[in-house]
Amino acid sequence: MFIIKQTNTLKLTVTALLTAIAIAIPMVMPIRVLIEPASFTLASHVPIFFAMFLSPAIAVAVSLGSAIGFLLAGFPIVITMRAMSHVVFALIGALYLSGRREEVLSSPVKSVFFSFWIALIHALAEVLVVSVFFFGLAPGGTYQDGFFYAVFLLVGVGTVIHSMVDFLIAQVVWKSLGKRMNQIAVKVS
Repeated sequence: MFIIKQTNTLKLTVTALLTAIAIAIPMVMPIRVLIEPASFTLASHVPIFFAMFLSPAIAVAVSLGSAIGFLLAGFPIVITMRAMSHVVFALIGALYLSGRREEVLSSPVKSVFFSFWIALIHALAEVLVVSVFFFGLAPGGTYQDGFFYAVFLLVGVGTVIHSMVDFLIAQVVWKSLGKRMNQIAVKVS
């Protein structure tokens, strides 16, 4: 006889819901800026941050779902690959938050420090992806602007700002959901 633990069902359900949201955001979000190779879709990282608050496995799954969302929304391949690179910051951030979530999220100083630190990792991964396209190592990158503007400023600095804004949104929503989210987090981690 096969018995599914309630925790596994909850983990699967939460992962599926966050993944569905991560796929839908790039497809339906009305607030987005597209200046290739950069794109900024408001709240596109929020499901990933929520997943990071829960567990590394959920963070990776939701990150992959987000990349699928960007692909299905018809974004250029460089932007879809940037979304795929989210697996890097999501996994690192989730591993760091394992056992420290409440400590980081309850302290304004620690949460800003974490947000900035993870945004730098996020930006570095995206800059590496875009650099491959910029230097012609992958097809699809024909940028008229120089490396400093197109890759460093638009993608690098832009990603740090975008990541920190989305982290703040995720943190505010998480806190507004209160004790229930912490109970779910304990069950799925």
